Parts: sequence; structure tokens; C-alpha cells
Amino acid sequence: MMVAPTGPLAGVRVIDITAVMMGPWATQMLADLGADVIKVEPPKGDSTRRTGPAGEQLLGPLFLGANRNKRSIVLDLKAPEGVEALLRLVEGADVLTYNVRPAAMKRLGLTYERLAEVNPRLIYVGLFGFSQSGRYAAEPAFDDLIQSAMGLPNIVAAHTGQEPRYVPFNLADRSVGLYAFGVIASALYARTQTGQGQRIDVPMFETMVPAILGDHLYGKRFDPARGEAGYPRLLSRARKPFRTRDAYVCCLIYHEHHWTAFLEVIGKSEMMKTDPRLASIATRMENIDSLNEFVAGELAQKTTAEWQALLKAADIPVFPVHTFDSLLEDPHLRDIEFFRTENHPTVGPVFETAVPSEWHGTPPGGYMPAPSLGQHSAELLKGVGYSEAEVASLLARGISSGAA
Repeated sequence: MMVAPTGPLAGVRVIDITAVMMGPWATQMLADLGADVIKVEPPKGDSTRRTGPAGEQLLGPLFLGANRNKRSIVLDLKAPEGVEALLRLVEGADVLTYNVRPAAMKRLGLTYERLAEVNPRLIYVGLFGFSQSGRYAAEPAFDDLIQSAMGLPNIVAAHTGQEPRYVPFNLADRSVGLYAFGVIASALYARTQTGQGQRIDVPMFETMVPAILGDHLYGKRFDPARGEAGYPRLLSRARKPFRTRDAYVCCLIYHEHHWTAFLEVIGKSEMMKTDPRLASIATRMENIDSLNEFVAGELAQKTTAEWQALLKAADIPVFPVHTFDSLLEDPHLRDIEFFRTENHPTVGPVFETAVPSEWHGTPPGGYMPAPSLGQHSAELLKGVGYSEAEVASLLARGISSGAA
């Protein structure tokens, strides 16, 4: 049975028809803060269930990392009986999220207009690739496609001098999922003012374009333009972790007081007066490549630990460059018990991260591991009025699945 959730969103019910990463990431954040998130899956389940270790158990690591604190119900929405069951769930819901294209929702008979007749207070949130008002409306979207559409591979190429490549994590999926989380929370607040639900579209492309242009519109922010697009500091090919004698380190020598302190540390204070590259923030931006190369030459002479001690004492921002393994051993994260091991009834111990926000009035609490496929089907169907016999019939005919 479900443990009653606590937290700022306790009492909110979310019907989650999303799959893969963007939507599940958004709804896991809602679930972490106390929402009752009901994950509606097709008979084969979310495809990420099969990705990676434990995929044969339909509990792969990507799925586990985006679906904790949720309940799973299997419904074949291509069957009228599956749609009918969903409509019953919608009657008592606050939010419905989906990430198939709106045309697919229309074919299923699950438009906002139909669902609003069932529940006028429903917040109906679509997460998909592109605005439905433009020519890309029907295009499919995956993280790689959106990274390409926003120009990110070419920006990486300009920065590195290598061929275009994608950022090696699901940047668009997770960024837009985070934005969608904020949109849903805002819509819940708006409903307290109006008493009415609404339809909201959250397109990936249009969400990510201002994110990248916020830095890189640069000279073209003005009309007429006062320079080219592209923020020089971020595009500098020398902007990368600095090699030390034994590893890599990040240090940020940016403001004038950082440069003054750094030059004092390395015994070259006179450069602040004699080197024209250091005269102002404008000259530092114009000469960012050569200045980064200068810093790189200095940092190569000592170990990472030595530089950490020296730069921290000089109040210069510095941090070692983690690997996956060293990140898991980070002492700060261990201090705050950010990582914990939880027991999953199917796959055994699993590694979890804490809810990153720290609440001092309505803290979230409790934990449910990511559900097995259809784990809560019978429970949820009975909860919306289906009899034991009706549930057994839906399970027997494959409209739903899971333990009876």
C-alpha cells in the first residue's frame, strides 16, 4: 500500500503519461516534494526500463533514476477500456502530463477539451519538441535533435576546435524537465486564484533557445548589432580545466581582485601595472585566450592540492575536477548525506540522491523505490471504483497488467 506522502505538494495528484527522460524527470521532482504521481505505462512499459543493467528485470538504471516515489499502472490507451480507466483517474487528478505529440493525444481521444469536461480543474501539460504554432509542430524530438536545433554542437566545435559534438548528458531533456516542473507548480498556484484548470504546452526547442542565447546573443543583443554573437570568455579554446602536476583543477580568475591576488601568489604582482591585457575587464575579454594560456603555464608547476591551498588562501575560486568515482566520494556530499542506499524489493540495494532543496517548514519525507511495471495497477483501478471482477477482467485481457 502507498505511504501517505508529506511535503509541500502533499495532496496533489499527477497523472503522468510521459516516458523516457524529460517528463519523468519533471514528475519525479513533483513526487519528491510530496505529489502522488501515477505513472501510466503501456503494456511494454517505459522504454528506459530496458536500458542498462537490470533491464531484463524492467528496472534499468535510467528508469530507477527518474521514477522514484511514483506508482505504476499499466493501461493500453489504444483500447477503449484503457481510455475509460484513464478518464476515471483524471476525475480525481490535479495535473496530467504527457510527452507524445498532441496529434497522438487527439487520436487517443485524450484532448484537453475532453478531459476538461471530466475535470474542469485539471492542469493539462504537454511536453514535446516544438511549439504547435510553427512549421516544426509535428516533428519528433529527442535530446540530440534539440541540442542540434539550438546550435550546441557547433558551439562546442567553436570552443574546442574539434568537430561538432553533443554535450554528453541529456541536457535538453533535463533542462526542459526542470522548467516544466516550475511551470506545473506555477499552474497549481494560478488555479488557487481562478479555480480553473488550463492547457499548457512546454516545447523543448523554444525553452532551450533563450537559454543558449542568454549567453551567446552577445553583440547581436542590440539593434543594430554592436558585434557578433558569441560570448568570448565562454568560447575561448583555452577555457578548460587547468592541468596541474598530478591532475586537473578549475580556478576562476575573473575579476580584477582575482588577478591581483593570483599574481601575488605567483610572485608577479608587477604585471597588473605593466601588462596591458589586464587593464580592464574589456581588455581581459579581448585577450582571454592568451591569459588562459598564461594561467595554464603557471598551474602546471604545482600539484592540485598545492594550488587548492594557495588559491583558497588568496580567496580565488578553485575546485578539483571530479571523475564519476571521485564525485561519489565528495566529502561535502558525504557531510550532508546526499547519497544514500535504499532497498528495492526487486533489484536489491540501489543508490539514490537526496532531494536537493532543504525545507524548514514543509519538508518532504518518505521514500518509495521506482515501481515495477504495473505494480499498482490493481490498487489504483479499485481506487477509482472497479470491482475485483472488473480488475481481473482488465488484467486477463491485457488492458492492464500487474499483480491482482
